[in-house]
Amino acid sequence: MNDPDPPTTAQFTSATVVIPVVTETDSLDETARLLAESSDGDISQVLVVVCERTTAPSLARCEALRQTFGDRVQIHRQKLPFLGGALREAFDLATGSHVVMMASDLETDPRLVPAFVALARVHPSAIVTASRWAPGGGFSGYGRARVAANWMFQRLTSILYRTPLTDATFGYRLFPTALVQAIRWEGTRHEFLLETVLKPLRLGVEVLEIPTAWRPRPDGESQNSLATQARYVKTLVTHRRQPTSTMLRSAPPAMTS
Repeated sequence: MNDPDPPTTAQFTSATVVIPVVTETDSLDETARLLAESSDGDISQVLVVVCERTTAPSLARCEALRQTFGDRVQIHRQKLPFLGGALREAFDLATGSHVVMMASDLETDPRLVPAFVALARVHPSAIVTASRWAPGGGFSGYGRARVAANWMFQRLTSILYRTPLTDATFGYRLFPTALVQAIRWEGTRHEFLLETVLKPLRLGVEVLEIPTAWRPRPDGESQNSLATQARYVKTLVTHRRQPTSTMLRSAPPAMTS
């Protein structure tokens, strides 16, 4: 029995931008400003995901995004837990031909979205991901030990998955919407960011990289603890062993905001 093929996408028409928010305020405002300045014409939906821990000041900033994007803004209160749960629900709510997964803390530079879109127009069925290790990328304020550990993990990923991909853990990516709505996702914490590239790689999806420079968030609190990062190794091994026949959903998503 042949394994099922992932869906393909004929063309890029518009982007759904997914932005999870917990404690971000000024950085969320700046993210919105830069998105509107650089990519307004390509964005059809701004999907803001909040949770029970999202602070009142952050919720107020989320509502204020309507001043920038109007009725394109959709605020969704997540039901599944943690970052992975937020993104999984957002994927199912996306209406654009493609989904941009990014942060609200400026660690993911909004000015890169035009580069994502340019590649998606040429390779509409591919994933486009930002890489801190690609030529022209880099780290600022990350710490030598963390940079070294990150490099070793990226090399391990490259070897295990037989891919030239240089950065599998950075959560700044553009996906074809049909693809993310077809895959059976499992993770709920930050290791989900790794899952979003490992399963597509196993399914034979093309992944393209653009360089990015990482800088620490200017405000808000990081939700990515060391305990969470330790789950990355389990995720790496689990999805290498997982049969590809189990990676796609048997039915399309049925999700309402």
